[in-house]
This record gives sequence, structure tokens and C-alpha cells, in this order.
Amino acid sequence: MSTEPVPFEVETLVLDLDADRRALLYPVLDTVRDAMPDGYRLGVYNGILGWVVPLETYPHTRDKQPLVYVSLAAHKSYNSLYLMALYSFPEKDAAFRADWAATGRALNMGTSSVRFKSLADLDLDLIAREVASVSVEEFIANYERVKHRA
Repeated sequence: MSTEPVPFEVETLVLDLDADRRALLYPVLDTVRDAMPDGYRLGVYNGILGWVVPLETYPHTRDKQPLVYVSLAAHKSYNSLYLMALYSFPEKDAAFRADWAATGRALNMGTSSVRFKSLADLDLDLIAREVASVSVEEFIANYERVKHRA
């Protein structure tokens, strides 16, 4: 699992948030960072915190941008945790939704984004397990599989 320090650009983006929002996002940021498999890189991409497959590892993307694995965004009235493996692995999406339902928490989720307003809205253990579940190699292989079908 990754134990890289938080890059300066990420710290700057988070520090620009108000104190209440920072207090909410840091536990999520820490949970995801601590569960992140080796090989993904944390940075700011298009103004959003994200862990990506670096272009040095996989340069063959359609838009010449790194493949995004997980992102964390602070919106005006809520926050989003984007778990892209749920979008690209339908079986993982179904299992995640079933595991979430078993927690008794309401799931406010789009295609890959878990929306939340408070830490009580999240099951950080489940999120950590999901984040830890896909290696860079698996994510790239799945991207290749899906890319060739499109």
C-alpha cells in the first residue's frame, strides 16, 4: 500500500478549503491514501484531487491524460469520491452496492461517485477495501479490454 506523503499541490488545494470542509475531507483523503495500491500517483488533475496511473507507466490513453483511478472533489453543497474501478468493473460495482446496503447507510451514488456531506455518510472501511482491490496492472488491463470494445 502507498505511504507517499501528500504532494504540495494537494495540500494547497485542501488548505484553500474552509476549516469544516478540510476536517471532513482529510479523513477520506487519509483513508484512500493509506489503502492505495503501489503505483498510483496522487496529484491535482483538472482542479480535482486524484490518484492516477502515471503516464510513465501507461502513456497509451485516448486523451493523453493519466488514467484516473480515484478522485476526491469538494463541491458547493456536497463532496464526491469517484471510484473509477466501479465504473469499469461492473461486478465490483454490484458487490460494492450490496456491501454498502448491508451497512444500513443510504448510498448517494452516481455511476462511480459516492456523494457525501458528512463522515457519517461514509463507510471508510468499505471504501478502503474497494480502493485496495485493484492494482495498477489490473486497472490497465481492464482499460485495455474496455477500450478495444468501444
